[in-house]
Amino acid sequence: MKQIDEKITEIINHFKLNNYAFSKRIGVTGTTIDSIVNGRPQDDGSRKKTKPGYDVLSAIIDEFNINPDYLFGKSDVMLKQDVTQIQTYSGVPQVISVNQENEENVIYVPVKARAGYLDGYGDSEFIETLPSFNMPQLNNGTFRCFEVKGNSMVRTFFDGDLVFGKYIEHLNYIKDGRVYVIVSKNDGIVLKRVINRIEARGKLILKSDNKDGNYPTYTIDAEDIMEVWYVTMFASKQMPEPVDVYDRLHELESKLVELQEAVKTKTLKN
Repeated sequence: MKQIDEKITEIINHFKLNNYAFSKRIGVTGTTIDSIVNGRPQDDGSRKKTKPGYDVLSAIIDEFNINPDYLFGKSDVMLKQDVTQIQTYSGVPQVISVNQENEENVIYVPVKARAGYLDGYGDSEFIETLPSFNMPQLNNGTFRCFEVKGNSMVRTFFDGDLVFGKYIEHLNYIKDGRVYVIVSKNDGIVLKRVINRIEARGKLILKSDNKDGNYPTYTIDAEDIMEVWYVTMFASKQMPEPVDVYDRLHELESKLVELQEAVKTKTLKN
C-alpha cells in the first residue's frame, strides 16, 4: 500500500505543480512540503520524511477537492467528484403498473425474470414486459408477486410458491421476525426472515426458516439494498401436512360417525 507521502506526490503531479506552488495553494511553506515528500537530511546522509499533520491534510482535501479515503489508503479514487455516489433507498418503487381504472396492478416476477429484474427494476419498458394483474384484496400500497426459488424457507414457503409483498417505504419500518423479499445489488432477490439493525449498525440480518440445510444467517448493508417487500400473503401448491392433534381428532371423528351409524342400524333393526 502506498504511503501518504506518495499519495501527496501523486496529487502534486496530477495538478502539474511543483512543491513550492503546491505549498502556496494550501498555505504552508515549501520546506514543509519538501520535508513530507522528500524528507529532511539526517547526519548519516539519509532522509527522514515528516508525517503531515491534520491541518496540512485538511487543507489538501479542501483546496484540491480530494477524496479523504484516497489519502488514507482506503480508495484508489483521488478526486471527490470521481467517487461513485451510493444509491440511497427510495421511498417509492421506481416503476409501477396501473389498470384502465388507474388502480395499481400487482407485477409478477417469475424465477426466469429475476436476472432481468435486477437490471431493470427501474426501467419502465422492462417492467411492462412482466405479467401484471389486479387483486382487490391487496390495496393501500404497492405490491409485487415473486416466485419462490429454492428451499431455504421450507417449513414456511416452498420452491415455486408465490409470495405477495407490500413495498416498504423506509428501512426503519422493517419489523423483526417478519418475512420480506429483499432485492439487493450483490445477493439478487432473496426471501428471508429479517432482523432490523439499520439504526444501530446500518445492516439487516437475514435468516432462513429451513434449519435442515446449509442456510447460514448473514447480514446485508443498507447501501446494498434496492427494494424491500413485506410478505403479506402467499399462494402454494403444497398442501400442509396435518398436525398430530388433527390426526387424532380426525380419528375420533371417524369413530364417532361409525358409532352413530352402528347405533342407527341397531335401532332400525329393533
